[in-house]
Amino acid sequence: MRYLPAVIVDAVLVLVFAVIGRASHDEDPLGFLLTAWPFLVALVVGHALAALVPARPRRPWSLGWGVIVWVVTVAGGMLLRIATGDTAETPFIIVAALVLAALLLGWRLIALLVRRYRAPRSAE
Repeated sequence: MRYLPAVIVDAVLVLVFAVIGRASHDEDPLGFLLTAWPFLVALVVGHALAALVPARPRRPWSLGWGVIVWVVTVAGGMLLRIATGDTAETPFIIVAALVLAALLLGWRLIALLVRRYRAPRSAE
């Protein structure tokens, strides 16, 4: 399954987001799953939606794929938080959107740069 590595990397980064967020508010970092679960559910939905988009590229490590996953992860995670009685204050939405963009798009950007750097150059 070619999508699995990207899903795993993204899931680990969502967990990192939750751990850092809880620790920065002096909350028990061990409760990170309480913070992470809505975003993890939305992340899976985001990957499923990205796989259904008919446009190219259809690579889970591409920036286009990452943008879809990021938007669905943030929006879906916030909606799930609200639906389950948790809060989604404006500052949290902004910080979550920015941090998740840096994490979910950042590794894809690095992968893109590495692929371009390693690409064989045509003889001139």
